[in-house]
Amino acid sequence: MRELVSRIQKPTQYLGGEWGRTAKDPSTVRARLALAFPDFYEVGMSYVGGRILYEAVNRVEGLAAERVFAPADDAVAVMRETGTSLATLESDTPLAACDVVAFHLTHELCYTSVLHLLDLADIPFRSAQRAGQGGWPLVVAGGGCAFNAEPMAPFFDVMVLGDGEKAIVDLLTAVADARVSGASRRQLLETLAAMPGFYVPEFFEFDPETGVRSLLPGYERVDKAIVADLDTAPFPACQVVPFAQAVHDRLSVEIARGCTRGCRFCHAGMVYRPVRERSLSTLESLVGEGLCRTGYEELSFLSLSTGDFSALESLFAQSIDRCRREQVAVSLPSLRAGTLSDSILDMMAGIRRTGATMAPEAATQRLRDVINKGITEEDILSHAARLFEHGWQQVKLYFMIGLPTETEEDVHGIFELAKKVLAQAPKGVKRLQVTAAISPFVPKPHTPFQWHGQISLEQIRARVGYLRDLFASDRRLTLRWHEPEMSFLEGVFSRAGRELAPVVEAGWQKGALFCSWVDRFSLAPWLEIFAEAGLDPADWLAERPVDKPLPWDHLSCGVSPAYLRLERKRALSGTVTADCRFGDCTGCGVCNDAGRKSSLTAEAVIKPRLNRPALEREAVAAPPAPPREDITRKAAHFRVWYAKEGSAIYLSQLELGRVIERSLRRAGLKPSFSAGYHPLPQISFGRALPVGVSSRAEWMGLFLREPIAPEEFAARLNPNLPEGLTVVGVDELAGGRKVAHPVIETFELTVSDDQAEACLRGFEAFEAANTFPVTWESKKGPRTLDAKTVVWGVLPAGPGRVRFSCDFSETYLSPLRLVEAVCPGLVRGRYGLRKTTVTFADGGSFPLS
Repeated sequence: MRELVSRIQKPTQYLGGEWGRTAKDPSTVRARLALAFPDFYEVGMSYVGGRILYEAVNRVEGLAAERVFAPADDAVAVMRETGTSLATLESDTPLAACDVVAFHLTHELCYTSVLHLLDLADIPFRSAQRAGQGGWPLVVAGGGCAFNAEPMAPFFDVMVLGDGEKAIVDLLTAVADARVSGASRRQLLETLAAMPGFYVPEFFEFDPETGVRSLLPGYERVDKAIVADLDTAPFPACQVVPFAQAVHDRLSVEIARGCTRGCRFCHAGMVYRPVRERSLSTLESLVGEGLCRTGYEELSFLSLSTGDFSALESLFAQSIDRCRREQVAVSLPSLRAGTLSDSILDMMAGIRRTGATMAPEAATQRLRDVINKGITEEDILSHAARLFEHGWQQVKLYFMIGLPTETEEDVHGIFELAKKVLAQAPKGVKRLQVTAAISPFVPKPHTPFQWHGQISLEQIRARVGYLRDLFASDRRLTLRWHEPEMSFLEGVFSRAGRELAPVVEAGWQKGALFCSWVDRFSLAPWLEIFAEAGLDPADWLAERPVDKPLPWDHLSCGVSPAYLRLERKRALSGTVTADCRFGDCTGCGVCNDAGRKSSLTAEAVIKPRLNRPALEREAVAAPPAPPREDITRKAAHFRVWYAKEGSAIYLSQLELGRVIERSLRRAGLKPSFSAGYHPLPQISFGRALPVGVSSRAEWMGLFLREPIAPEEFAARLNPNLPEGLTVVGVDELAGGRKVAHPVIETFELTVSDDQAEACLRGFEAFEAANTFPVTWESKKGPRTLDAKTVVWGVLPAGPGRVRFSCDFSETYLSPLRLVEAVCPGLVRGRYGLRKTTVTFADGGSFPLS
């Protein structure tokens, strides 16, 4: 697929040459895995689960994990036109030639996109279709939705339930061993079914009246895979650093897994139990090595309930000095009110701030007790007040509407609570903003609310409209909401069975792809599909009888059905269940403590790895700030010349800026920063080179905070640049001396043999013309420039090669646009344009002869 990138709008998403990626010698690979994310590159590169699996597999000799994401529409069009199949980024291996294609199922709205990727890979959709033919890869799914992805069951050979680090390696090893032994597909699937965490859909069937029936003796229930000790589990320190900007473009470090708070709506809080934490020493190593090896300028600590990490203050204390010194921002995911101490807020306020978020979920205490949120209004307001006191100006609150037992008073309470949060800000705070983000409640499998109904689309719209009117009264209050139609469809598939597999396939046929994107989503085709099939989608949103079978009864997340039913009863009575980390065991079934008093050190099937007892949370004072470094100091000034070739020619100027800054960080070279609220590195670039044009004479100017010899600068930076970028010269600009910008740039065009004659005639006609107007569409409309006023010195440079120079002292014309105007028959991807020399106004040039 790489040969097509010159015809695609965002080519860097398809190159696979990013810093930190792993590319193995094909001759050493026993089994190749394609980690397929059914969404675009910028979303998939933010997914930490994918990064963990990539690391887990590539650590093992003989196994290779490679990435693939959904291509954008323009790339799909080129693939269809050229008959090109979807391939991996690292080795450009077609997915159909891989041993395993594993999809991340992060939400229900990605289901049709899975089929979209299989179609682009020329892989039959259904497992039964692949079973009757040899040579197809094993198609696998994992992620949170795998605990009930029954609408997708006919399309997958295997699903992985629970923690995937060891399971994915076991799966690939089994595939490699089966190939060596000559085992059949059936034998391979039976081998996997005997291992924890592997669900083989074809070995089960479901009847709405009698429930799930196993078709393989002894395989009645699938238990999830569990990593007992996160310290021994693989986690990537050197993560793949994307060229194109990802949605969450930062170093993300998972500090803990699992949550026992017991929020009754929360699917992740149930299926990822028990709580396990990484030790402070492991995290210190991951953070230090991760920042050094990636060059990221932002760090995020991740878990389901980050504020509950038992040594959060110590973690901050050991990380904060590095972040201060290196201008690295620290962000936390949505937090439970009251879990951040003043000490942590002091530390966070000492460096660049990111947004502050809280998740009350419900606005009244009655409803918070129903959902077992475990916080009070006093907790929420106190937390908001401390955020404002420490300098935050914007706070975001997450709420749900349509929760079980919700009343109009509960809905109105969202507005009232937002006003109370706003009132916690001291007078005179500028740019003050409180945002309430609203999501419709969707009942999820394996939660106490899995039997409850979901409110109708009309009810969702009415409640959103009611809140919009209330929030319009104060410009400092903002309302954001998840699209009701998306939540409607999510609710349909969330608790569905295999009966909706034909509906998923019909959705793909109608082009209903990337349904989590607001600008691409439409409910209309889905309603048409249901009507054509004689189905009413409301049937899947209705309340379920507690005594009836469920399509996911055979899939165990460890939490017992009896516990879920008990929690449902407690919800309806408004009874709160305490967190077992701080009190009695709740008997959920995961740890088999059977109602005994929890001591955090009790023997259990899975023992939570905690840094210290949660009941003795210590107050860690913020470490004294080191003498504040003057980040605006300018101790060295360089003009750096670099070559931009190979895959790097597809970097846009914006992408190049990020790549250079992160490469400097990896090399330990400290650029000077601007002053102000949001400091920026003092790096300036020459005129932007068109995407797709190579050069051996690009330059940038930069200031460093520490002195260094020019030759040492190049020696340290070059090993930390991605492939295609190379420092070829460094000029020290002493005493603030400035060098004029280049005015003459020389380019060399190389074309394929079959285009050489037409190209030569085009340039001969250009030379003979008195004027040569070139017109293009700019942001301000059509623009025309006479290319004869810019170009001079056109010379043949050999067979199929032409050299020309451009005088950019007065105006600028893209050399790529010029070439395509002079030679309109050139085919993208079959010619190359390279900048070879730049000349200054004083006659100097680079490279020096």
